[in-house]
Amino acid sequence: MLVTGPNGAGKTNLLEALHVGTQGFSPRARSDAQLVRFGEEAGRVRLAGDVGRHEFEADVRLSVREARRATLNGERLRSAEQLRSGLQTLVFTPDRLAVVKGGPAARRAYLDRSLGRLLPAKASLPVEYAAAVGQRNAALRRLAAGASTREAVSPWTEAVGALGRELVEARRAAIDFLAPCFTSCADQLGVSGATLAYAGEPATAAELEARFAKDFERGATGAGPHLHDVELRAEGRDLRSFGSQGEQRIAVLALVLGEAQALVAQVAVRPLVLLDDVLSELDEERRRALGGMIGGEGQTVVTTTSRSALPGEPAQHLAVSRGEVRPG
Repeated sequence: MLVTGPNGAGKTNLLEALHVGTQGFSPRARSDAQLVRFGEEAGRVRLAGDVGRHEFEADVRLSVREARRATLNGERLRSAEQLRSGLQTLVFTPDRLAVVKGGPAARRAYLDRSLGRLLPAKASLPVEYAAAVGQRNAALRRLAAGASTREAVSPWTEAVGALGRELVEARRAAIDFLAPCFTSCADQLGVSGATLAYAGEPATAAELEARFAKDFERGATGAGPHLHDVELRAEGRDLRSFGSQGEQRIAVLALVLGEAQALVAQVAVRPLVLLDDVLSELDEERRRALGGMIGGEGQTVVTTTSRSALPGEPAQHLAVSRGEVRPG
């Protein structure tokens, strides 16, 4: 699907609504008040479609003053973000360049979201590990304040070691699924020799005990997967430090398209792919390559200001003007 319209017409808002309606949250707004039309108290996103052979209806209600509410096929969900367990959506937006240009935390977060989609049984591991690290850090601070004992830290040291090992194994498994797809997509888009690799080793309970004095002094756990990184390279060059803006942009796009391929291969799911303003910095050859990559099965929504920006004939064309959407 191609969505066209002038700058400021509402193309990104349309993609944002699709993301909210399938994932329960916005990829860019931090609060529901930012999603509701100015001057209004509430908003609503209702979607209907199919996932494979199964139809679905999703309904997300937003409020300036209350928590968002969501239903999937008429069933009320405990939280709107539970939509992610039944619906898969991947998104590219220009601000996602932080995955390459930003610090390790942005890449870890991206990998953990991918892990949850590719390995659903392991989806809770990042949260469980983060909770264990938080408890260990709190225990260290209580000990420093004289309000606890070293023995109270030990159970959390064991938990951080065990959960950290599981999390690293799951992250590496996710990378194994993603890496070949990422390399292939980047190559088709003109970045040769692109690689994706996990950087870091799990910290065992014994290793954490050995560095106890340092952690006690800092009041924080100084080793483990909460400090690891994901390396994105092209022909050996670190794309964060030595990649051009164009290469960095293509790397993020290749991550999105590569994960879409990996999801089909791993869990037989064809995700909805949202590509916002993806064509503005691609030359004609790369635009043709992208058109060929998204022309198969599954649904991809691409926004652009010009109908001619994407070579080929889209399955559907929508035009956006002053917040209104009509057939193109």
